[in-house]
Amino acid sequence: MATLKKQVMLVDDHPLMRHGMVMLINMEPDLQVSLEANDGNEALALLKKNEHIDIVLLDITLKTISGFEVIKSIHAIIPKLPVLFVSMHDENVYAERALRAGARGYVMKQEPGEVLVSAIRDVLKGNIYLSKQMHAKLLNRIVTGHSDSEQLINNLTSSEFEVLRLIGLGHSSREIANLLRRSIKTIETHRFNIRTKLKLKDSADLIRYATLWVSDEHQQTLV
Repeated sequence: MATLKKQVMLVDDHPLMRHGMVMLINMEPDLQVSLEANDGNEALALLKKNEHIDIVLLDITLKTISGFEVIKSIHAIIPKLPVLFVSMHDENVYAERALRAGARGYVMKQEPGEVLVSAIRDVLKGNIYLSKQMHAKLLNRIVTGHSDSEQLINNLTSSEFEVLRLIGLGHSSREIANLLRRSIKTIETHRFNIRTKLKLKDSADLIRYATLWVSDEHQQTLV
């Protein structure tokens, strides 16, 4: 008797990346990619019509809406659907926040294919997947506590965190509002809250901080 394959949904705005993951996953005897989406809104529309999905593989940076926003909407549609973030962004910066947003794990795209497959199976079993290095880092944080800078940035909400990232990439409030489909007033409120939580005195300080933070994250990703 044939074993039913677990149904996987991929949400990634890079067609070549999606194609590679589809080929990798579909070679496994117990897994099958049945849905693909290149942005968050398409993913949510598909999920509303296809609730048989067993796991979603979700990128953080998408064309129209952040993965952190998408995961909230996914869980509004199917509350217990496990989501595994698969991203190029440094796990040291994003993994803990992904878990707090409701993800069941985090895999960097630089990892070998077998790591991704192992992570998918781990999450499907009800476990949380993190790399050994990230797991050790989180345990160490519990024992020793966060650094001051980590404590401050971890006070940001997911929306504020995404706005900080987009500021660091050079986007204006209007551009961020368009990208996140929010009002300019909402973005300005986020900017004010970010400045307050990070103890920055003005907008110039915020832009400098965000630019340096994004630059540091990019350098860590390249290492």
